[in-house]
Amino acid sequence: MRILNVTETYAPFLEFGGPPVKVSALAQGLARRGHTANVLTADWGLEKRLNHISEPELQALGWDRSPFGWRHAEEGVQSIYLPSWFRYRALSWNPAVKRYCRARLQNFDVVHIFGIYDLLGYAVAAAARSRNIPYVVEPIGMFVPIVRNVWLKRMYHYFVGQRLFAGASTVIATSDLEVQELAAAGVAPQKIVLRRNGVESPASWPPLGKFRASLEIPEQARLILFLGRLSLKKSPELLLQAFGNLPERIGEHTLMLVFAGPDENSMQQHLAAAASRLGMSARVKFSGPLYDDDKWAAYRDADVFVLPSQNENFGNTAAEAVAAGTPVVVTEQCGIAPLVKDVAGLVVAHDETSVANALERLLSDPQLHAKFVSGCVELTSRLSWEEPLSQMETLYATLTTPTVPDVISSSME
Repeated sequence: MRILNVTETYAPFLEFGGPPVKVSALAQGLARRGHTANVLTADWGLEKRLNHISEPELQALGWDRSPFGWRHAEEGVQSIYLPSWFRYRALSWNPAVKRYCRARLQNFDVVHIFGIYDLLGYAVAAAARSRNIPYVVEPIGMFVPIVRNVWLKRMYHYFVGQRLFAGASTVIATSDLEVQELAAAGVAPQKIVLRRNGVESPASWPPLGKFRASLEIPEQARLILFLGRLSLKKSPELLLQAFGNLPERIGEHTLMLVFAGPDENSMQQHLAAAASRLGMSARVKFSGPLYDDDKWAAYRDADVFVLPSQNENFGNTAAEAVAAGTPVVVTEQCGIAPLVKDVAGLVVAHDETSVANALERLLSDPQLHAKFVSGCVELTSRLSWEEPLSQMETLYATLTTPTVPDVISSSME
């Protein structure tokens, strides 16, 4: 099959969080299974990122120019980065998308659109409808407007989103929670398909203690980790308040909290000021964004990982922490919650008291902590990308198989 994945953000722009990682895992996985998997995305500044690399080195790394923008080939996947004429947060305007669709869209059997609050996916969906090419929409947790420009997102659903979802052959949800949200908002239940996310562990693990050493965190300290965008939706402030409700020490161990991830709307400054007011500055640290080995080193060195989100369609970072063998605390609003509950961690209400109680319980009960460490191994074995890849392969095949008209079927009886 020939599959076009459309996403506003893609590698190497990992600062946008989970979507680039997910799309890459699905595209490369399908390519390994013998399918043609391409990615159409926006250029968020490749010229600046690549200008220190010589032309021969760029070619060796799989980079070259196409008629539509930068092109990259990696692990059997070709990605096209359309020039961005306008950029705001994770939204861009890419006029070359129409030219690309006119020249290339007919070469694909199915289109998979990731995300909804952008112009790129909507333009490709409109072109796919006009050419009778089936397309799949995966909202990646964006469907319910919770924070940031809520009224604009509601306007989007009213004027744009309805057509996007109405024309989709299938809408992908990554958890039972997201299935309920989509159905409650009027998406036809027969269109919704549940397909969880996966997690891909690194080929080799960074040494223990590497992350702690980078932030001068003592080996004997108990380390609580938040890793993700420092955004209102993910509720880092709630975690800070919960941390403030804990004692400074449990037994002989000092409690430390690390916020790792890209800043959003000066959230880091706000958290640092709050930690200072609470007299916790020495025990609260910020590492900034972490990728690749540095990210895995942080997961591995943590005693507990916390994802206190208001709403999370799945919770990729919690899955990654589990893969690193670190017990987790997640809120009930995280799609991954039913998978981790009492297996690899605790599921709690979205309030500071519940989060604080769960952390104190995990950090003061060695047997419970050890049980969840063992549970991480069990859960990781069930969280690979192989099952989601098989689901997508079957779904695409179903969408691209021609149906026999009823009139022909009747004449053959």
